[in-house]
Amino acid sequence: MVGHGGCRPGAPRQSGNPSGGLIATASPARLLVAATLAAWAHACAAADASNADPRTLVPSLSYDGEAARALSGGEREGTVYTGLLHLRLRWIVPTTSDWRGTSAFIDVRNIHGGHLGDLVGDAQGVDNIDGPGGTAIHELWLQHNFQWSGLSLLGGIYDVNSEFDRVQAAGLFLNSSFGVTPEFAESGATGPSIFPRTAAALRVAARPWNGSVIRAALVDGASFERPDGSHALFRRGDGALALVEWSLLRRPDATGDEPVAPRIFGRFSPLPTYEDKVAVGAWRYSRRFAEAGRADDPGVPRAPSEGAYAIGEWRLLGRGADAKRQLSGFAQFGCASPATNRFGTYVGAGIVAKGWLFGKDSDQVGISVASAQQGGTYRRNVAASGFRPTRAETTWELSYLAQARKWLTIEPDLQFVSHPDADASLRAATVFQLRTESTF
Repeated sequence: MVGHGGCRPGAPRQSGNPSGGLIATASPARLLVAATLAAWAHACAAADASNADPRTLVPSLSYDGEAARALSGGEREGTVYTGLLHLRLRWIVPTTSDWRGTSAFIDVRNIHGGHLGDLVGDAQGVDNIDGPGGTAIHELWLQHNFQWSGLSLLGGIYDVNSEFDRVQAAGLFLNSSFGVTPEFAESGATGPSIFPRTAAALRVAARPWNGSVIRAALVDGASFERPDGSHALFRRGDGALALVEWSLLRRPDATGDEPVAPRIFGRFSPLPTYEDKVAVGAWRYSRRFAEAGRADDPGVPRAPSEGAYAIGEWRLLGRGADAKRQLSGFAQFGCASPATNRFGTYVGAGIVAKGWLFGKDSDQVGISVASAQQGGTYRRNVAASGFRPTRAETTWELSYLAQARKWLTIEPDLQFVSHPDADASLRAATVFQLRTESTF
């Protein structure tokens, strides 16, 4: 399932191309999307028609379709359908080349349908595939993994949540807070380069020793696709976002020993999935922002926007790659400067069981809680405008993922949102979602 931020209520839902067409105007971004689709189709045909190395050019497709019902509370009851299509193309330099270790990747996404957040009215985002309708470039980057050195460089349009502030067990759940913690996800002018709006970035990663990863990134302070539909890279006034994360990982080999080859890492690395992870991260924007809860007008007091987070995941039962039944727990904590960010602190946790129901090794079931606490500056300013803010919004989630086919999963999901949008005037909301994901 998609484990990214989703479109939160504060984010603009308008698209620069409301019809969803690819080349309604001949902008460079839309022409690049069209060229990508043509290359993707060509790669699929070539893979079927030849015996070329499948690791040189790798096309893939995924589609998430979701029928959702706001059962009670929130803004209003209702039913919506949301769809998310990803077309991905990965190019890998052959191992015989002098440039081995280099790869490129492009991901074009299309969002269509209704917006569950409009019915629920919550702040954290009950639906992590919701976003501005239309087609856009989600990622477009070039990466080089230095052979045997444990160093990886990546540059381009980059989803920060693909590597930062990420817990794999939390990916079962559909609430956006289990992708990027909300105090970070709602920071900046258009968010910190996460789904559905990503930005240009330069990322460096190093593995000083087995089981340890240090990552740092410098990101454009505004997304590549702007809320008004235009596209820009490092426009004057954007500023920049700097972030760093240090992770300690334990993989299935309990001794901590890893074969030499997996020192080549980064995106799409051959490393086995970890069983335990502890990570800490910090972030800061170069520009100053208006006080939380106030319009960004001249004369409004401004201050830095910065924060930190700590995340962890532990395999409680079923260690080893051959374990049929597994039980994992995870926890999240985040804090952000309350002067310029709506959410000052966040706490989330969950438990996920795999292979325990109906004798299916791949099925998962889990329960989680996400609580985002509003900062004092934001509460004071919105209260002065006539609203009745509460201290926090808390969401409980119960989810079950069934592997119906090798290429198809089905996931019913139930969420209960206490104080949607941290607004005392909204009743607690109950939401049911039925999501399918097809991958090819």
